Amino acid sequence: QVQLVESGGGLVQSGGSLRLSCAASGRIYAISAMGWYRQAPGKQRELVATITDAGTTNYADSVKGRFAISRDNAKNTVYLQMNSLKPEDTADYYCHAESTIATIERTTVMDHWGKGTLVTVSS
Repeated sequence: QVQLVESGGGLVQSGGSLRLSCAASGRIYAISAMGWYRQAPGKQRELVATITDAGTTNYADSVKGRFAISRDNAKNTVYLQMNSLKPEDTADYYCHAESTIATIERTTVMDHWGKGTLVTVSS
């Protein structure tokens, strides 16, 4: 089991910056990848950025060049540096972690989600 707690959301003006943090606890040794997703009102949850233990990153086209995902040495915390924020970035941002657990029968990949942190970008 993995627990995720996001922080850093808030209100920021268009063009401003914000840094989100996600702290993982529990079976953090099993985490293989972490990332950020967001969901705006009336829209489906979408991928923002992900990062693997190897450091491979992936970004949504809409945030590429503006957002940067990173992780700490223990790989139990991820950050999302958001620059040049736009009103369309307004959404609930959810931390995500993917963990791989091995049992006698199988190796299982599990998804874990935080409760979200609200980012509001005003114009």
